[in-house]
Amino acid sequence: MSKSYSDVVETARDYYNSEDADNFYFHVWGGEDIHIGLYQSEDEPIRDASRRTVEYMASKIQLTLDADKKVLDMGAGYGGVARYLARTYGCQVVALNLSERENERDRKMNQEQGLDHLIEVWDGSFESVAADDASFDVVWSQDSILHSSERAKVVAEAARVLKPGGELIMTDPMQVDDCPEGVLQPVYDRIHLPSLGSIEFYREAAKQNGLEEIEVEEMTENLVKHYGRVRRELEQNRDSITDKVSDAYIDRMITGLGHWVDAGSKGYLRWGILHFRKA
Repeated sequence: MSKSYSDVVETARDYYNSEDADNFYFHVWGGEDIHIGLYQSEDEPIRDASRRTVEYMASKIQLTLDADKKVLDMGAGYGGVARYLARTYGCQVVALNLSERENERDRKMNQEQGLDHLIEVWDGSFESVAADDASFDVVWSQDSILHSSERAKVVAEAARVLKPGGELIMTDPMQVDDCPEGVLQPVYDRIHLPSLGSIEFYREAAKQNGLEEIEVEEMTENLVKHYGRVRRELEQNRDSITDKVSDAYIDRMITGLGHWVDAGSKGYLRWGILHFRKA
């Protein structure tokens, strides 16, 4: 079935469908979980820190996750969250993701781990979710909404598909609310967008869509640690991945990760867990 995506979403889709990006995120960034990790040490394996984020977010959900609950992961990547939730709690999970290449890996791992009966993988955009109103108990998203030029619409979609009393829990790389003009241009250029969301932006978008705030836990230091950790991993192991990832891509990634670390270290970025409930 053909799908119509906005130009910005199509750009992100093309990027994550590329062989270079797929091999980089799968082999270097973290494999099953390709999002910002919670680090206990500077040299901790990226996979361990990334999985800790999933576990910590799951511990915050106030609904009882069980076989009767249905979760939507918006921007699911390789589906690590879906497999963790399905395996740990027995709940049903829809992994919505725009990259068909990532989704192929996702479906394969679901089958290999015997979890495909609990997980559906949907090719699609979180700007327009092919789901009925009030059809999910939890909407989950990690470090994905930044790729949309219509972030308020994504929050509206999350609210629409949530059942009354359902919860939205998410993370996203964000800018400070009073960010000086121009300082984040290298970061914007990396994501092909003119801005990032902010904590206040997401608070307001949630409020406008009938979502009440449960908690906002700001943990920006992990954004700096994570991008720095991935950059060092890429630099130290460059020779071992050149058969999978092109030199040009590696060079661009090292530079781009440096922009994120620099902006975060200077206090222009924010990252944390935002948690809301539908009234």
